[in-house]
Formats: sequence, C-alpha cells, structure tokens
Amino acid sequence: MATKQRSSTSALLRYLGVRLALVIPTVWILVTVVFLLMRVIGDPITAAQGGRLSQSELEARKEAAGFNRPIWVQYIDYLGAILRGDFGTSFKDGRPISQVLLTNGAATLELVFWALLVALLVGIPLGRLAARQHDRLADVAIRSFSILVYAAPVFFLGLLLKLLFSSTLGWLPASGRASINTVLALDQAGYNSGFLIIDALRSGNGQFVLDVLKHTVLPAMALGLLTAGIFIRLVRINLLETLRADYVTAARARGVMERRVVSKHAFRNALIPVVTVMGMEIALMLGGAILTETTFEWDGLGYQLSQFLLARDFIAVQGVVTAIALVIAVASFLIDVVGALVDPRVRF
Repeated sequence: MATKQRSSTSALLRYLGVRLALVIPTVWILVTVVFLLMRVIGDPITAAQGGRLSQSELEARKEAAGFNRPIWVQYIDYLGAILRGDFGTSFKDGRPISQVLLTNGAATLELVFWALLVALLVGIPLGRLAARQHDRLADVAIRSFSILVYAAPVFFLGLLLKLLFSSTLGWLPASGRASINTVLALDQAGYNSGFLIIDALRSGNGQFVLDVLKHTVLPAMALGLLTAGIFIRLVRINLLETLRADYVTAARARGVMERRVVSKHAFRNALIPVVTVMGMEIALMLGGAILTETTFEWDGLGYQLSQFLLARDFIAVQGVVTAIALVIAVASFLIDVVGALVDPRVRF
C-alpha cells in the first residue's frame, strides 16, 4: 500500500514537473509573438504619433525610446523589462502599464469570477438534468439552449440583456461597475482595493453591496452564459457515458436508488472534464471580457485595451496583451495541477 502511494506521488510530481517545464517555453513563445506582431505595424512612436508630429520630432522620440535600434536589441530589452515587471508606459495618459494592470486588472478578474460562477451554476445543473432526461423534451430544450448561448456573440447577447432588463423592464443598470455615489463613497472611506464587491462588503453598507451586485448581473450573465453552453454539453455527454459504465450497472443491480446512482457514483466522475477544460475557458473569458467590458463600460483591462487601440497606443496594447498571455499561461498550469489531483489518470 505504501509502495503504491509513493508511486502515485512520484507520478504526480513528475507530471507537474513536466507541465511546469513547458510553461517557460510557452510563455517565451507568447511574448515573442506579441513583440513581433506589434513590430509588423512599424515602430510604435510612428504608429501612434505619425501625422501629428514633424519628422524631426518623430525621430527624436524614437531615439529617446530606443526604437531606432536594431530589432534584436529591442527584443532583448523587451524581455529584460518583462522579467523586471516593466510592461512599458502608455502614450495616452503617461501611466505605467503595471499600474493599469493593477488598477483595471482587478475589475477584469472580478468580472471573470462572477461569469465563471454563472457558468457553473447554469451549466452543471442543466447538463445533469439533460443527461437524466435523455432524448426527452427537457433534454432537447437544454441542448438547444446550450447551442444558442454558445453561438451568440457575447456583445450581441450583452446588448439583448441590456435591452430587456435595463431599457424595457428597468430592473438593472445598463453600464458601469457601480453608481458614481457608491464609487466615491468607497474611495473616500479608503476602500480602494480594485475589487468593488470586496470593498462594499468591507464597508458594511448593504446598499453599496446591493448596488455593486446589481451592476454585476448583466455583464456576468453575458460572459458566463457563453461558457455555460460548453459546460452543459460536457456534463451531459460525460454523465451519459458514466451512467453506461459497468460499475454503475452493478450499483443498479444491487438495488441502489437511481438518484443515489447519479449523485454518488456517476456525477462526480462527469465533473472531471469540466475541471480539465476550465483553464481554456478562463482564457476564453479573458478574450470575451474585452467585448463584454466595452459593451457594459466595465472599466477593466478589456475596456482599457479597446481605448488604447482607439488611441493607437501600441506600447500599452503590447503590455496589456503580454500580461494577459502570462495570466493565461499561469492559469492553465494551475488548472493542470487541479486536474492531476482530481483525476489520477492524467499523471501517467
């Protein structure tokens, strides 16, 4: 027994070591691709300020920023700056990109958290219900719903939600993370962590908490329902396969109630694929956050990225995209760790 346990631990450590070793070249490839794509347009100074400054002023700014040096020298400086946590400085407002990441990144993480919660609360129960009602009306309706929410563009779904729940019914606010009064009151009270829901809870004011939650509902639904469609199909398919397994048939033969068969024997194994693909879904949510935040004027990284693009601030774009790529790489590794702990089969 002890030998088997040591073997399992050794396999887990070996698997995690390999996954960690793969993170380094993955991150290197990601940041290199971002650097090269940003250089396809030419130097960022000319791209942002061309036509607004004279040629001599452009050359002076390029020399000051180091963009007149060979591209390989710029690349080495770029990698060194990233290792120091320096993602550049915005031309648009002069802010360091690291400050943008801290200030606006919290808003994006908050949105992704609520959207993932919506995806899990909608996707897992509906996927389970669809499997139990296999080929019945409920199953057909749930499958149609999953296809619809997955196929609908996130900005289109967001506009529909705004039209219905804000413009028509007037139940929920259409934009922003909270009302101006709430934001100002929290800031004046010294609650400015960037996570509005945490700041509202720390303040102990129920009206602030309610206001933040009301502003969160529509953006979280717009982004979360996209991933819920994937979770519905994953849970349904894997639960159906698990219900046909021999050990489930044996449990039924022993007279175990069907509800207990599903919840105790089959449902847990059907959730394993949801955990393993969650890393990819977080990446999808970060991409969808750009459109969601722009639709709802949610002041996160996605919204700031759209503003930097409009201003042709490609240094800021490069910094934000690089940071998002790093977050996705780290999140994927952490999901691999969770997947290995949940499902021992992936270790071998």
